[in-house]
Amino acid sequence: MLKKATEATLPEKPRLLKQLKEGKFNIPDFIYVSVSDFKNEAFDDLRAFLDQHNESFKVITRSAHPQEEFFKGGTFDSLETYADPGGIQYARTKIINLSKTAKQLTIKRQQKFNHSPDIDVEDMGVIVMPYISGTSVMAKMIGDHWEFGYCRDRTHKVQREPYITKTPHDIRLLQLSKDIQKHLGYRCEIEYVVSGEGEIYVVQAKDISHIETLEQQLGERSIQLDGVRRIRRNHNYRERPVYVMDNREFYLEIIGKCEDLVWGNTKNKPAVEDILEIIAKYQTGLEKFALKHHRFGILGLSIQEPEELYQIANHYLDDFSDLQSELSKALHDNLYKIDYFLSEADTLLAKDKFRVNLCGHDAYGIDTVRNPMWSVYWYMDKHDKMVKEFKRLGFKTGDTVGIEIDSDEKPIVYRL
Repeated sequence: MLKKATEATLPEKPRLLKQLKEGKFNIPDFIYVSVSDFKNEAFDDLRAFLDQHNESFKVITRSAHPQEEFFKGGTFDSLETYADPGGIQYARTKIINLSKTAKQLTIKRQQKFNHSPDIDVEDMGVIVMPYISGTSVMAKMIGDHWEFGYCRDRTHKVQREPYITKTPHDIRLLQLSKDIQKHLGYRCEIEYVVSGEGEIYVVQAKDISHIETLEQQLGERSIQLDGVRRIRRNHNYRERPVYVMDNREFYLEIIGKCEDLVWGNTKNKPAVEDILEIIAKYQTGLEKFALKHHRFGILGLSIQEPEELYQIANHYLDDFSDLQSELSKALHDNLYKIDYFLSEADTLLAKDKFRVNLCGHDAYGIDTVRNPMWSVYWYMDKHDKMVKEFKRLGFKTGDTVGIEIDSDEKPIVYRL
């Protein structure tokens, strides 16, 4: 059901699904709800659709912004929600709010580095589909072969990391992908959901004919680490500017200022605004770095806030409850800002404890072919020694590092 929107005005997602449905491919029933439908509360067709598809009492609401095709896959969210108009409105509102908060940095970076357009996220339309429980598979043609990326199946207790293969679990996926690409007439990325009964549903297609996939080279001054986790293994070297993250030092600075506020002499006492300024400056530094470098790495000397220091910073001003409340809120918000920044890096150098939680697009979307996520690590029992070594060699924010993976999958990091 596509309602009154014409082919020319449809966003890419519903437009391509419509073409595939007309080509007799197995597309779940869906409805496109435009921004004008939401503004005018024109939900009669949506109600009729939901009445037909309330078997599990929930549906999938997928973002469908008119300019979404100019952004990389996964920039805007898809959410499970209740199968009623209120649930769809809630999901759309949440998708818009996530675009303004959690996804704001990635949108800004794509506008700067990929020349994506300025958009009004309030113009968000959505696609609504019945909820299908199963495994997400993403297919695309790389060079002369097809590859299939498998995401975790959340129905299983024992999870496995996302992985890529040239041989899908069901050979029908290969022929189906070829047929879809032939039908659309250009290179595309296709997302499937394979149900528990083995039925293959096409839930999304994206034109990737304009995206190039190329290669990279070498350096000096090194430190050997213990291992690397990466989805693609066809590259053994990369160079990246790095942001050196040391949140231990950051919290010690906050606590030092709190101490001065409580115990310092009257003339030199900082105000709480001075402490909040440290946090604001830290966040500005993260955003500036992310907007300066298209591809970058993070050297995590201390990423997760040290528990004892976090608690001290959140309670040092307890005798001044209004000030502590203000500081605690700023520190809490700062955790999210750090998380958003981490999600924009394609290279993480940190102790083995840290894992990057990859969704399908992050793991094997078309944008990862040239720049797959690398998580390079050292063992936890060597952490203090490694931090000293990085500091001794003078690694600092803005340095370019080279990472070389040897034949035993051991990474060596060079400061260039």
